[in-house]
Amino acid sequence: MIGKALTLVGGLAGAATLSQYPEFSQQYIQRLGGQVDALAAIVGDFDRSATDNGLTRDAALGQLQGTAFLAARKGDMQTAFARFERLSGDLALLRLATPIERITMPQRLADPATFNATWADFRPALPLSVAGAVAAGAGFVVAGGAVRIILSLLLWPFRRRCASRKAAAQRKEPVMRGQPAPPKQPTPPKPPVPRAPNAPRKQPVLRRSAQ
Repeated sequence: MIGKALTLVGGLAGAATLSQYPEFSQQYIQRLGGQVDALAAIVGDFDRSATDNGLTRDAALGQLQGTAFLAARKGDMQTAFARFERLSGDLALLRLATPIERITMPQRLADPATFNATWADFRPALPLSVAGAVAAGAGFVVAGGAVRIILSLLLWPFRRRCASRKAAAQRKEPVMRGQPAPPKQPTPPKPPVPRAPNAPRKQPVLRRSAQ
């Protein structure tokens, strides 16, 4: 009974949590678009400066050396290039996906800075959309199933021990202490052997008395 109650509570908690995913992902996409625009401006300025000096991006990065400041600047630009490529890919896929398809793409909401900024301003709302209802149902099934599996794993050693004790009790008849053993039932007499109808009767033997 307690296991079923915990499973129900876990399922409801999962439904309430995952029902907010469609709205959260929409706000994440908006902030992600701002991050991509900012990074695009930085990358564009660097590439433009390199082109004006007849250099490629890699050649321009190669010239950022000789001092600690230039080395640090080179590392910052390399990080900005990599982040721009990653976030641009995530943004393109999230914009093409439907709200229901985004439920299967949590890995595309993995940028820490964008995620934290979105979460700081996020306010839960009622899931009035189809995607919210689907997400709530998925959350109920997943969370309820997870709680049930965890409880089964935790209780498995105790269930196995109880089953072993029950099997041992069934094999061995319990003896009540302080009570006499039940009386032994008398063995019923054997029925007489039926005599054949044509069999001669056995004549009694007469003994002569001593003279």
